Amino acid sequence: MPKISIICPTYNEEKYIEKCIESMLSQDVDKADIELLFVDGRSTDKTREIILGFQKTHPFIQIIDNPERTVPFAMNYGIDASQGEIIVRIDAHSEFPPNYISVLKEQLYKLNADNVGPVCLTLPANQTTEAKAIATALSSSFGVGNAYFRIGADKIMEVDTVPFGCFKRETFDKIGKYDVELTRNQDDEFNARIIKNGGKIFLIPDLVVKYYVRDTIKKTRKMYYQYGLFKPLVNEKIGSPATTRQFFPMLFVLGLIFGLALSFVHPFFLYSYISVISFYITAALVFSFKDAKEKKEIIYLPYIFLTIHLAYGWGYLVGISKIVTGKNFNAQINR
Repeated sequence: MPKISIICPTYNEEKYIEKCIESMLSQDVDKADIELLFVDGRSTDKTREIILGFQKTHPFIQIIDNPERTVPFAMNYGIDASQGEIIVRIDAHSEFPPNYISVLKEQLYKLNADNVGPVCLTLPANQTTEAKAIATALSSSFGVGNAYFRIGADKIMEVDTVPFGCFKRETFDKIGKYDVELTRNQDDEFNARIIKNGGKIFLIPDLVVKYYVRDTIKKTRKMYYQYGLFKPLVNEKIGSPATTRQFFPMLFVLGLIFGLALSFVHPFFLYSYISVISFYITAALVFSFKDAKEKKEIIYLPYIFLTIHLAYGWGYLVGISKIVTGKNFNAQINR
């Protein structure tokens, strides 16, 4: 029986899945001790074909059908089908270092943790300036705040969430599986549930995963809108917000709307409004020059910063309105 079950949700991942699988095949663990489960949302590209090609020579690779297509369903199907005493969640957009599984397993027990995870090295999906700038923005503290798994850390630290977690099976037996209502932010809710039940989550900074972000601003905008949209639902489910940083984009959007309206009421509000906008533009430019890997990225970065902040903030407000009015949370898969 495998001791470690690695679960990877997939849907139309032909551009990334081969490198992801190869990085799993390079792991420094006995392959007899693992099973690699791809839970596929009925991909319409060559994703399944590529996985089946690897399966012919590596029988520990399996494909599980996910008719609902979303990540929480995929994870739950994978957990139900898995046999390992350790569950590792990976992402098809990623490449993993050879010691990934062995280090996570070691630290899971050494730290007596309920979840351990790596730092993400955010990389562009291709070599266009737009894609490079998106990767830079999503690894900038101005773009994404103080999420340590994105900006890095210098020591092992207890955190509120990590990507691509490694869990003991007993954790799922204790607090349940992933919430299928959360098309986005299901990891945040699950990690918050761990902490709420007295568990601990640790970031392992020496373990770095290459993560390829969306290749266009349009896709990135949609993704961050969905992150914002589902965040209030996560807060409602766990009974409180996990962090304060999630509120800043919403407050920014509200400030833009009401600040503009109040600008017509009194000059004080107009000058305050102009000052805040000027400060934001200045900060965006400063971080654009500071974080840009190439000079050409500076053309895109201020706009990308503004895009993700507005998209997340507006999504957050829509999410609150859905909770207040009792409307369903629906979101299309973003690829």
